[in-house]
Amino acid sequence: MKARFTTLLLVALAAALFVPPAFSQITASVKGTVKTEQGDLMTGATVEFQNNDNGQKYTLKTDNKGQYFSMGVTPGTYKITVIDKGKPIFALTNVPVGMEKQENTIDIDLQKERAKQQGGQPKMTEEQKKQMEAAQKEQMTVKTLNAKLAEAKLAQDAGNFDQAIQVLAQATQIDPSRDLLWAKLGDAYRGQAAKQTDRAQQTQEYTQAADAYQKAVQIKPIGPYWNNLGEALAKSGKTDDAVKAYSTAAQTDPTDAGRYYFNLGAVLTNTGKVDDAIAAFDKAIAADPNRADAYYWKGVNMLGKAKLEGNKMVAPPGTAEAFNKYLELQPTGPFADPAKQMLASMGASVETSFGKSKKKSK
Repeated sequence: MKARFTTLLLVALAAALFVPPAFSQITASVKGTVKTEQGDLMTGATVEFQNNDNGQKYTLKTDNKGQYFSMGVTPGTYKITVIDKGKPIFALTNVPVGMEKQENTIDIDLQKERAKQQGGQPKMTEEQKKQMEAAQKEQMTVKTLNAKLAEAKLAQDAGNFDQAIQVLAQATQIDPSRDLLWAKLGDAYRGQAAKQTDRAQQTQEYTQAADAYQKAVQIKPIGPYWNNLGEALAKSGKTDDAVKAYSTAAQTDPTDAGRYYFNLGAVLTNTGKVDDAIAAFDKAIAADPNRADAYYWKGVNMLGKAKLEGNKMVAPPGTAEAFNKYLELQPTGPFADPAKQMLASMGASVETSFGKSKKKSK
């Protein structure tokens, strides 16, 4: 039975931790406020960003405070058009959007802009020229890096992780300050390691993946990067460091803490740290009470602490409840049959409605 537990756990761990790499581009954020010629906030207006280089458009709307916001805008220089009731009423040209700032704030005050036009368009200042040159340089860099990301994706889709690693390594040399490049490099090393049959080489590649993810979290410490770092560390044999990474992921990104704590529990289970694993699954359940697999693996770990009293297996209190909660949430889930077998081995019954007393028939 123990061998079966181990096999099932390894399958679940692989499914829980493997996150297929997705294609992303290097982008920026824009925000601002639009005011009318009377100085009032302009609500419900359209603010259109059109890229001078490739014509790509982003159509944004102002809210009831006259504000607009968007993420995922490609850096470059833009023509920004304000459209009211379907008609363009004002446009700004050659507006730089770059990555130097967390967000690019571009406020549009039509009263002031009209006054500028009536008085003649002022010449560009030296500072504005520098901003324009920086935006153009940024645009060329981003264009090159996005081409590298696309090339790496094609290689990975074809299963050629070595080529993807080479391309992404080149990209990090072009600009080592981009967290996305390091994260994608980590994904490529992780994908290559998963295919590796030589254990020593596999460990080395997971270590290289961890190094890349470390650089990503140093630049942008977000939950998904910490999670992937945790996996790479765990698979390279650095369990204690993996525990810290998963815990940091949960603290950094509480909205997905259930997944991160579950992954932590899986690593602790595979390394035989039963009590710590149970505590991790409890945290996963607290963060996401509907995460069925966390109940199942909590039950597996608790059953590992069962004792024989005569011919009867006596499991810690709460073990049967954990398996029954899994069955309540996923009655036909992948671990439904094993959960029922576990309950049978304990001499416990399968509850059709967990936590609710069943009425006796008269």
